Amino acid sequence: MRFKADEISSIVQREIEQYKTHLDVAEVGTVMEVGDGIARVFGLNSAMAGEMVEFDDGHATRGLCFNLEENSVSIIVLGEDSHIREGMTVKALGALLEVPVGEAMVGRVVNAIGEPLDGKGPISTPHRRALESNAPGVAERQPVKVPLQTGIKAIDAMTPIGRGQRELIIGDRKTGKTTIAIDTIINQKGKDCICVYVAVGQKESSVAQVIEVLQSHGAMDYTIVVVAGSSDPAPLQYFAPYAGAAMAEYFMYEKGQDTLCVYDDLSKQAAAYRQMSLLVRRPPGREAYPGDIFYCHSRLLERAAKLSAELGGGSMTALPIVETLEGEVSAYIPTNVISITDGQIYLVPDLFFAGVRPAIDVGISVSRVGGNAQIGAMKKVSGSLRLDMAAFRSLEAFAQLGTDLDKATQSQLDRGYRMVELLKQPQYQPLDIFDQVMVIFAGTRGYLDTVDRNEVHRWEEEFIKFMRDEEVEARKLLENQKKITDEVETALKASCEKFSKRWVHAHTSETQTVGS
Repeated sequence: MRFKADEISSIVQREIEQYKTHLDVAEVGTVMEVGDGIARVFGLNSAMAGEMVEFDDGHATRGLCFNLEENSVSIIVLGEDSHIREGMTVKALGALLEVPVGEAMVGRVVNAIGEPLDGKGPISTPHRRALESNAPGVAERQPVKVPLQTGIKAIDAMTPIGRGQRELIIGDRKTGKTTIAIDTIINQKGKDCICVYVAVGQKESSVAQVIEVLQSHGAMDYTIVVVAGSSDPAPLQYFAPYAGAAMAEYFMYEKGQDTLCVYDDLSKQAAAYRQMSLLVRRPPGREAYPGDIFYCHSRLLERAAKLSAELGGGSMTALPIVETLEGEVSAYIPTNVISITDGQIYLVPDLFFAGVRPAIDVGISVSRVGGNAQIGAMKKVSGSLRLDMAAFRSLEAFAQLGTDLDKATQSQLDRGYRMVELLKQPQYQPLDIFDQVMVIFAGTRGYLDTVDRNEVHRWEEEFIKFMRDEEVEARKLLENQKKITDEVETALKASCEKFSKRWVHAHTSETQTVGS
């Protein structure tokens, strides 16, 4: 048999074209020891900090390179480490940790790596985003000047929050910190704002109650809940806030939407990070926290911003929560987070247990954005409210000494007591911003001075109903102008005087009826 040269050359050419030049090469290492969610691995000499790895344990368990040492790599195990044994193979994946993001996440309850926990089936989304990403630079931001109303009178009037701001909620346990955050989420209904609630180190029963409240108020329609409960491993508690930020960033960058992130709470995240750092033998600093604990929180909170118009104008507003012990605001983690944020809302146990809820200490609470985060009407009516309330607290302490007070001081004290009652608010009942303006207008202009302190809440309810049902024109004028112009002030004064006469007449009739 003779071979033709052209046939042989065509076969050789085809073989060369089909020859695979790409070899599937992966860097592998060997597990030396494992325990407490940390695996020490020999090998992986080219591993990057934060790179994902996969254990050959039959469950495809994944981990993350946390500490790069001279002869080994300490890896955080993302999930159950009971299947991992000494001598097992570990493969580097050459990618950083990512979480699923997108519209499919809205209304779902997920863990720190985006896996569903609500029993509603898998989440189908083509979008993924790195857990960690750089915060936008100064040139990529614009000033915070659009209000993000919480629906809470004491906050919207005295410590307002703007879209893109970072406002710390701080106080002892059981003082209503989570309630403020949940009220703010509920108040975003119909305002085209995607909310992310991140529960770190909370009891599962407490998180279930929060989810139930959000569902009953229709807030889950625009909310993502990220849960790393108290029974979850420390790595998941550490990653959860970053995962929540990544999910919000998708809407901020890709859709140009406003978002709100609640981190509840960062003191538990710091404790989880300390646990991980001590396990990999990083040198402990103050209170045994690692030296980069400040960076841990700053790189999270700096991702909150109001983006420039060129980048779509989206925003991320951050409401971090920090728990204090016995009101110790000067402790390590609280001072760290205070220095990163644009203000703080400080809740006091004494006021809380005295029935003043929200229990906000107006002396320490502050918003560094201030009036820029308020509509003109609220800025006008609440201008001196914060100073007046702080002065009232000092005057109240003085009056408790039993000193005789002159008429002017006594009237100032009486108005202060009524304003305290007026600023009280039941939980999960956020108030429309224009209702807030009208109520505070009436209180600061003295229309409540003759109302009994115990009747203030009832007066407020009836006044809001009266303005909505009967004084429609005055309310509509305020809504349209959003400022206290001479025209609006005249209309509001007329409405307040009309209601005051009706209140006095009705109250007098009630008293006579009870007397007879």
